[in-house]
Amino acid sequence: MKPLPVLLVLALAAAGLKAETPAPTPAPTHAPALLPWQLSPEERLRIQQQTDADHADMLRQLGIRALRPGRSGSTAPGTPNPANYDESLANPTPDWPDALVERDGAPVRTPAEWWSKRRPEIAEDFEREVVGRIPGDVPRVTWSVVRRLDTTVGGLPVHASQVIGHVDNAAFPALSVDIEISVVLPAGADKPVPVLESFGWGRMPDQPIPRFPGLVDPPAPPVPDQLIAAGWGYASINTSSIQADNGAGLTSGIIGLTNKGARRTPEQWGCLRAWAWGASRTLDYLETLPSVDSKRVGIEGVSRYGKAALVAMAFDPRFAVVLVGSSGEGGAKPHRRNFGESVENLTSSGEYHWMAGNFLKYGASDSVFGAKTAADIPVDAHELIALCAPRPTFISYGIPEKGDAKWLDQRGSFMATVAAGKVFRLLCGAGAGVGGDPATAVMPPVNTGLLQGALAWRQHDGGHEDRSNLSSFLEWADRMLGYQGIERPADLPVMRHDRNSHLAHYQLVEKAKAGGISVYFLGDSITRRWGATDYPDYLRNWTANFHGWNAADFGWGGDTTQNILWRIQNGELDGVNPKVIVLLAGTNNVGKTPGPGKIEDVTAGIAAILRVCREKAPGATVILMAIFPRNDASVGAVIEGINARIRGFADGKAVRFLDINGKLADPDGTLHAGLTTDELHLSAAGYQIWADALKPILGGLLGPPAATDTAPPPTGDPRARKAP
Repeated sequence: MKPLPVLLVLALAAAGLKAETPAPTPAPTHAPALLPWQLSPEERLRIQQQTDADHADMLRQLGIRALRPGRSGSTAPGTPNPANYDESLANPTPDWPDALVERDGAPVRTPAEWWSKRRPEIAEDFEREVVGRIPGDVPRVTWSVVRRLDTTVGGLPVHASQVIGHVDNAAFPALSVDIEISVVLPAGADKPVPVLESFGWGRMPDQPIPRFPGLVDPPAPPVPDQLIAAGWGYASINTSSIQADNGAGLTSGIIGLTNKGARRTPEQWGCLRAWAWGASRTLDYLETLPSVDSKRVGIEGVSRYGKAALVAMAFDPRFAVVLVGSSGEGGAKPHRRNFGESVENLTSSGEYHWMAGNFLKYGASDSVFGAKTAADIPVDAHELIALCAPRPTFISYGIPEKGDAKWLDQRGSFMATVAAGKVFRLLCGAGAGVGGDPATAVMPPVNTGLLQGALAWRQHDGGHEDRSNLSSFLEWADRMLGYQGIERPADLPVMRHDRNSHLAHYQLVEKAKAGGISVYFLGDSITRRWGATDYPDYLRNWTANFHGWNAADFGWGGDTTQNILWRIQNGELDGVNPKVIVLLAGTNNVGKTPGPGKIEDVTAGIAAILRVCREKAPGATVILMAIFPRNDASVGAVIEGINARIRGFADGKAVRFLDINGKLADPDGTLHAGLTTDELHLSAAGYQIWADALKPILGGLLGPPAATDTAPPPTGDPRARKAP
C-alpha cells in the first residue's frame, strides 16, 4: 500500500457500511484559510509589514534598540552569520540551571519539595520569560458538533465528528474565535479508548490534507491508520483557528480577543502557549465523551507544533502522555547550546510570535538593560521536559539525511532529555527511563530507542516528521498507560501497529511486485520461519523441498487472521497470480485462553482470508492447512473445533484441505518429540513432515520442479536493516 499523507484517509462509499449507518452531515461551506504558499505577494507583504510593526512595538516596550541577527542554516562559504555545526564549539555555557536546586540554593531531595517549591519556580520562570502567561480572564468555550460521519480509516470503521469551540466574544464582538477540531474514534470499541490530540489542520477523514510543496511521504503508514489500528482515537486541531502563525495575527485570534484587539505586553502569551491552551480546551471537550478514556489523552506535534505539544504537556497535568516531534529551539533543544538554530532566531520577526515578549530580551545586543544572551535565561529546555514528569514523555527526532536538519540539534535535545532524567528519577524511581550525565551520555544509534521508562528517546530513520516513530510511541505508550487495545472480529482487516511489521509489509509488497511466483505461502510465524533469511537452517530445508516450483514465503510473525487479511488487501497479493496458495492461519487468534465464541470467530476470519485469496488470485488452488496442535488441553478442543469447520471450506478443486496433525501429535494431541522448538513452532523435522505432505499435491498441480527457479529472493526480519 502506498503510504498516504499524515491524517489523509479516503472516505469509502456508504454501501460499505451497515444499513443503519446514518447519512453523513454535509460539510460546512466556509472556505478554509489560505496556506502561506497560497498567499499572493501583496498579502504576504501586508502580513510582513504588520508583523514588523508589532515586533518593533515589543522592542519599544522592552527598551531594546538592537537585536543580534539569527543564525543562517546555510554553511556555504561567505554565508553571513552561519550556524555552528562543530560539536567542539557547541557548549560555551556547559553549566545549565539545575532542575533540582531551588533559587535560594537549597537542594530538592523529595517529591514533596519538587511539587511545593521547585516546580512552581520553574513554571513561573517559563511563564514570565519564555512562553508567556495566559490571562486570567480568557472567555469560556462552548462546543458544538457541526458534522458527523461514519466512514473508515485504514480500512477500519470509525465515528468522526467535526466540532467547533466558540469562544465567548461578548466583551469584544469585533473579534471572533472558533476552534476547529475533528474527533475520530474506532467504531464498535468494547471500552473507552485513549485519544491522541494532534496539532495540524482539524480536517475530517474525507477532507484532503494540505501538502507542503515537495513533501515526500515516509515509509510508514499514515498517522490516523496507525492510531485506529492500535485502538486509539485521534483529535486533529486546526491551530490557525486558535491563533495565526505570524506576528501580524497577535492582535486577533485568542491572544487578540483577550486583549480586545490591542498588542501584547511583554509577559503575555505567544503562539506556543495559545496553541497549548487550545489543546487543553479540546481536552475539556473530550472529557465529556463517554467513548473517550479521558485519563489517557495525549498530545502530539512536530516542529513548531512539537514545541507546542511540549508546552501543553508541561502546563496541563491532565495530559497523560506526549509525543514531541523534531521540536528544536524553543522545544527540546537547549537554548544554551551553540548548534544550529539559536535564541536569536526565535527573537527575530519571523519567530518571536511563538514566545512571550520578554523572551526578546535574550537576543538584545543594545538596550536600556544592556545586552543579554541565552546564558541569562533563568531556565532551559531540560526543565521544560522536567515539568512533564512523572507522566510519560517521548522525545522524537529524525535524521538530517532525510530532512530532519542538523539545525534542530538532535544531540543537544538528547542531552536535554538526559538532564531532565534526574527529575523523572526523583518522581518515578526505577521507572524513570532516560538518565545520566548529559555531558557524557552516549546518544543511541538511529532506530535504537531508550523506551524502558517514563522518559523516552528515539531517533528514527525518517525526516522532519514523527510518523516514522509513531509505532514505537504507541507500543511504549500502551505499556506506560496500561492499555491493551480493543477486541476486533477475526474477519476484520487490521494493520499491525509495530514499526517492524510496517517495514516487513513494504518488503513483502516489493517481493510481490517482483513476480515469478507460482506457489504463495501465506500465514504467521510458523510459515515465515520456513523461508526466511534469518532462519538459515529452515531456509535450507525450504530450498531443498521447493526449489523449481517458484515458491515464495509471505508469512509474518505474530499475525492474526485480521493482520493477514490487511496485508493481502494492501498489496501483498496484488498482481501475483500464483497457481497455488498454501494458507496456515488462526493459531494467534486462538491465543492461550480462548473464550466463548472463539471457534466461530476464527472460522469467520479464515473464511475471509479465503474469500480475498479467491478474489485476488481466481486461478489459484488454495491448500488450506489445519491449525497445528499444541501441548495445551485448554486450546486443543478449540483448535479441533476450528479445523472441523474449515474442513468444510474445501471443494477438492479450488480449495483443498490438508491436515497433517496426525503426523505431528498423538491422538490425544500430545506433540511428538523433536517436531517443534517450543510446542508451537516447527523444527526442521516438523517442516519436513509438512513438506512431505505438500509435495505430492504440488507435483499434481504443477508437475515436477524445474531445474531453475524464478521466485524472488527470500526475505527476513527488517530489524537487521541498517539506517542510512
